[in-house]
Amino acid sequence: MKNTIGNLFTVTQFGESHGEAIGVVLDGVPAGLEIDMEALNYQMYIRKPKGTISTQRHEADEVRFVSGVFNGKTTGSPCCIIIENGAQHSKDYESLKEVARPSHADYAAEVKYNGFQDYRGGGHFSGRLTAPIVAAGAIAIQLLKQKGIVLATHVAQLHHITDELFSDNQDECLKQINMINEVEFALINQDRKEEMIACIDQARMNLDAVGGILETCVLGMPAGVGEPNFDSIESRISHAVFSVGAVKGIEFGLGFGFKDKYSSEVNDEFEIVNGKVVTKTNNNAGINGGITNGMPIKFKTVVKPTPSIAKQQNSINFKTNENVHLEINGRHDPAIIHRARVVIDSMVAITLVDCLIERFGITWFQEGIQCKED
Repeated sequence: MKNTIGNLFTVTQFGESHGEAIGVVLDGVPAGLEIDMEALNYQMYIRKPKGTISTQRHEADEVRFVSGVFNGKTTGSPCCIIIENGAQHSKDYESLKEVARPSHADYAAEVKYNGFQDYRGGGHFSGRLTAPIVAAGAIAIQLLKQKGIVLATHVAQLHHITDELFSDNQDECLKQINMINEVEFALINQDRKEEMIACIDQARMNLDAVGGILETCVLGMPAGVGEPNFDSIESRISHAVFSVGAVKGIEFGLGFGFKDKYSSEVNDEFEIVNGKVVTKTNNNAGINGGITNGMPIKFKTVVKPTPSIAKQQNSINFKTNENVHLEINGRHDPAIIHRARVVIDSMVAITLVDCLIERFGITWFQEGIQCKED
């Protein structure tokens, strides 16, 4: 089982949904970074379920560093983060331990791990495992912020309801990013919030679930980051984003919109503005040849509807090799897209820090960190 992502700035994930604890080991963190626990806890907070539009499993999600941080600052050694589980209802899964829930990893895991996997709550495949990713991502976001790099993700579409998209004007886009990062339900047009919440609630009452599209924007990435071909910025971000279980698609910039255009319509022409190289348009999402060109990185992610629903569905019992019907009871999200936005931010931040260390070295992040006095 592969549970580590990154080359120089690495994150190793561990734990199961209904185990004692979950967590990550984060290696390659520059020494001397003062951890902003208030900012980290806020990231954990906006991932938490709230109201009737999310699961009713409510965990404290208290982040505990057991290594790598001393007197509030990173030491340079691996940061081990533990988050204890305390609200498991494992009995909810006893009737399903031999049944493959549709669109879940149950059957695939049964085959791969010969029945030894932890089936409770999806085990290691559960969305519960995104909590420590968000904790690790909060550290990466703080490192990026020190270098003037900021990012945000919002719900561009929930089912049939759409939000505005990030502005092409970078000053306006920065305002949108700052605003999104300060609200619980990530929308550019907050007037759409009640309509989206009502849509999720309606799905819940119908014993169903909905999905949608997230849009992410990164501002401040320097040009020249990324490796052509096999380690392009697109492939690295895609690798990270597809590690989030509910993600089923991604497109950068104009994406599939390129299909019916002429080059003369979509080529991003270069120009000098105030001594800086920019492009007049940004259809390629700030990336050329797999390498950043200094323009905003923009991409969209498709998040599928939560597969755990209470409607009767057809499936199999993989122990008896029989066809069965099932109804999934317990505590499940009628939509996860509004919670997933911070998980996407975290995976992208972790990836970009790794790419930046590869390009400039770890000392690039240490330039603004004061050396400890004797």
